Amino acid sequence: MTYKILADIVVFSHFLWIVFLIFGAFFGRKNRLMKIIHISGLAFAFVIQLFGWYCPLTHLEFWLRAKHNPALTYSGSFIIHYLEKLIYMAIPSYLILILTILLCGFNAWIYIRKKKLTT
Repeated sequence: MTYKILADIVVFSHFLWIVFLIFGAFFGRKNRLMKIIHISGLAFAFVIQLFGWYCPLTHLEFWLRAKHNPALTYSGSFIIHYLEKLIYMAIPSYLILILTILLCGFNAWIYIRKKKLTT
């Protein structure tokens, strides 16, 4: 049961991380530490997409689910089930790479725009 709970926590954390990568520039505009974490996260996301790797959180979640019950395909948690559908969408890898590049560009624009507005 502990592995199942930990796997659910990892899925929820993964979802929050993705949301942060999408909207983090709005926090990073006013907080230097958030900006560093956000840009580092975007760079990491770009690298793993570029090389076709999986996020370490994905590996951790799968490992925890396998430790809980190797035959388990559905965790039984309503929220986690739908968060997993959002996180692990069946999208071609080239499209994910394109979306990652667009996301990086959008966030770079947010950061650059902020600098232009203050000068």
